Amino acid sequence: MQDPSSPPVQARNPLHGLTLERIVTALVACYGWPGLGVRIPLRCFTSDPSIASSLKF
Repeated sequence: MQDPSSPPVQARNPLHGLTLERIVTALVACYGWPGLGVRIPLRCFTSDPSIASSLKF
């Protein structure tokens, strides 16, 4: 039995433990900023893109 104050175990959640910064960094490594801008047309990916601007969005 779990302690009520502890967070629930998320064994089936593939994103558990990943930060948004880590996810965006992996996407940039895979697709590059131009590729992300085409796939996801957001200003943070198309106009002067950076990890910081993506996290603020």
